Amino acid sequence: MDDSTPASARSATIESWTAALAQSTGAPGGGAASGVMLSITYALTSMVAGYTEVDDDSQAELDAVKRRAANGRERALELADADASASKSFGRAFRIEPGEDRKEAIRDASLDAAQSSADLGAQGAAAVDDLEWLARHGNPALIADIAVACGALRAAVAGARTNASFDLGALPSNGQPLTDVREQHPHLWKDVEELTAVLDRIDRLTAEVENRATPAELQD
Repeated sequence: MDDSTPASARSATIESWTAALAQSTGAPGGGAASGVMLSITYALTSMVAGYTEVDDDSQAELDAVKRRAANGRERALELADADASASKSFGRAFRIEPGEDRKEAIRDASLDAAQSSADLGAQGAAAVDDLEWLARHGNPALIADIAVACGALRAAVAGARTNASFDLGALPSNGQPLTDVREQHPHLWKDVEELTAVLDRIDRLTAEVENRATPAELQD
């Protein structure tokens, strides 16, 4: 990994950002890609909400969905860039000469990276409610777009959970027992565990949406 500034998901073009992702630098990497996929989820949520018309009783909720989607899209890109920066720090830590300074740097970078992924997963969890609402009240002509949003969301949350788990798992290899990691960082540990339940919700919603979007003749 080099010391160049990671490509920004907030300002780069899709072509230039994916070109940076394709390089063997690790920043951006899979965690940042999860953030970009989450931003796609929110963008599709905004699009479907924009095409949706509801009665007066539901208008306030629809407006809230639109606001959360707009804010969530921006936040997801911020988290993508934060993960890319964390990945860069992680790479620098591993290039330090063996010794106590290296161990400490790897420990700190692992925790920062795990927190970055957990934050991304939490933001993804916040998107599920609005997709569920749109699945019930959204424009039915855009049900396939909700399915795509669910797919992007699952990839984002699964990526966040896996990356956070990996980063926490890197701590014992640095001499710290995994039981100590769990005791010292209970909230972070719990955040990662809760993402499994989030994935279950996404899977149930995806199955429901895809069943509605796919003609019976094409279903297994």
